[in-house]
Amino acid sequence: MNQQSEHRTLTGKTAIITGASRGIGAAIALRLAQLGANVTIDYLSNDERAQHTKQHIENEADAQGRVITCKADVTDETQVNELAQTTANTFGGIDILIQQRAQPLLVRPTQPQHLQQHQLERLRDPTRRMSQRHLQHLHDRAAYMRRQSWGRIVNISSNLVDSPIVPYHDYIAAKGALIGFTRSLAQEAGAWGVTVNAIAAGLTVGTDSSRATTEDVRERIIAQTPLGRLATADDIAGGVAMLVGEDARFVTGQTLHVDGGLTMR
Repeated sequence: MNQQSEHRTLTGKTAIITGASRGIGAAIALRLAQLGANVTIDYLSNDERAQHTKQHIENEADAQGRVITCKADVTDETQVNELAQTTANTFGGIDILIQQRAQPLLVRPTQPQHLQQHQLERLRDPTRRMSQRHLQHLHDRAAYMRRQSWGRIVNISSNLVDSPIVPYHDYIAAKGALIGFTRSLAQEAGAWGVTVNAIAAGLTVGTDSSRATTEDVRERIIAQTPLGRLATADDIAGGVAMLVGEDARFVTGQTLHVDGGLTMR
């Protein structure tokens, strides 16, 4: 049992993590369960993988929080409402929301999405979908937190917004919109006792993005990173744990770059 797990700072809290059946989402689910939180693993389609992640967390000796799975497409309002209701009915409320799932980014510089290849609508659509979907769904989930005057929302963005090492315009536009929305919601939610922050994740090993990234690009990113390696899912989970803990109670509207120092501001 590590020192962090000895202090169950999230005991009695309930967290929803979207896209949590694998990768970064699964690592976040495990970390929050280790801190004592009850966790709902949201996933899109793979029942077997979601159950495997649930069992893996339950088998961890230092994971004290209860875990359930719930299949829900976060772009579908009905399914999102069912996700929230299932969580609230099971655990008694919603305290923490981690918005992790997004379309996977395949970093393939041999197939760059140059601006001239885009229609204006391709740039506009992901931004509009990101804004409208997150505005409605996050605002609705924050209603649970507002009633109890406590809550944590963390949105997983990308360091590509500040360091666009590859020209994936639609993905970067959507992730940039998410950071803007994080700040906007933080301004409103502060009066409710709810903090809203974002993680700008670097290229993370073991994800679809890193597996599709060519070796030369990986080496270039590592060479430019002060800490000399790519991010791991545990690194991202650690950043989330910081932002949802009590030590970050006076931190809101911020974007924490978890990329080994590749982005410095």
